[in-house]
Amino acid sequence: MALLDGKVGIITGAASGIGAATARTLAREGAKLVLTDLDDAAGSALAEEIGGTYVHHDVSEEDGWPAVIAAAEHYGRLDIMVANAGIAIMATTIDMPLKDWRRQMAINVDGVFLSVKYCIPAMRRAGNGGSIIMLSSVAGLRGSAGLAGYSATKGAVRLFAKSIALECAQAGDGIRVNSVHPGIIATPIWKKIPAGTNHTIDPYAIAEMSVPLGKAGEASEIADGILFLASGMSSHVTGSELVIDGGMTAGRITRLTQ
Repeated sequence: MALLDGKVGIITGAASGIGAATARTLAREGAKLVLTDLDDAAGSALAEEIGGTYVHHDVSEEDGWPAVIAAAEHYGRLDIMVANAGIAIMATTIDMPLKDWRRQMAINVDGVFLSVKYCIPAMRRAGNGGSIIMLSSVAGLRGSAGLAGYSATKGAVRLFAKSIALECAQAGDGIRVNSVHPGIIATPIWKKIPAGTNHTIDPYAIAEMSVPLGKAGEASEIADGILFLASGMSSHVTGSELVIDGGMTAGRITRLTQ
């Protein structure tokens, strides 16, 4: 039996990167999925590939959330919420326009807040418990020059997850809530990070220098961690942080040559 047979989930920001890898992994394990994104072509194609449903959706806009929940409940229940949608804007704080700060906050924090606000009642209606998985980052565990705004959003997600885990535990609804903290992962987001530059960032080159394991992670490796948290394998895990970063937050090493 697949790990998620009979389960229904929602994945935001599912059209590419970690979201797309997670969709393929959870679907492979038997989950029926509702995928949301703003990239309609890629999102629709992926939904067709995995036999799921695609909904055009800006996570920061509350008006769109009832339709997303309804799409999941069309399958009869809601068990899994993967709050993955996010953006990263690179700029020093004094150079960041307030509109960029607010946009990043709206998507990375407001979007996660709304995912919880709307998915918990649906999970409670189903009466089967559930698993909420919020995508944070190693940037939510430590500071990073040039990414202060992004770090602020991901740090907020980290503590929001813990607080919601306690609210659900207090309610006795069987819903578990955890955060995932990827390190340097090779996804399309790196092409979107630079602001006001004519070059892109190479995650493989950065990882070779800064990740103890010496390489960038792949989206499928984060998806495997999300699968663990979505499945019964993590039935006693809530309010926790799953760090998948190749050792970055453990410390630094000096590479020894042969």
